[in-house]
Amino acid sequence: MSVTGGRLTTHVLDTMHGCPAAGMRIELFRFDPVTGEALRVREVVTNGDGRVDGPVVQPGDLLAGRYELVFHAGDYFRQRGVTLPEPPFLETVPVRFGIADGNAHYHVPLLLSPWAYSTYRGS
Repeated sequence: MSVTGGRLTTHVLDTMHGCPAAGMRIELFRFDPVTGEALRVREVVTNGDGRVDGPVVQPGDLLAGRYELVFHAGDYFRQRGVTLPEPPFLETVPVRFGIADGNAHYHVPLLLSPWAYSTYRGS
């Protein structure tokens, strides 16, 4: 029997250093459709390629709804030896998005520096 269903993936590119963001902590939250409460689903850390080892949400577990990935940018840049102001301009980067089809693949890349970020729906 094969597993069907969509999955959620992400990766992070460090545009300050021009490399993948290895070792970045990322939290995933799903918003309760009734109460709107943010429920923590999972925490992951990026590998040497700036990706997560496997999907953030596995095939068959992705539900339609509202989600948020929280990228811990300040911790990442401090670990890289970057001197940041206190408080840093970007301590965390929350990316809030909707999943309309739980059977589709959603990829949420993040391009990041201590001063700016960009995201989009990837493939």
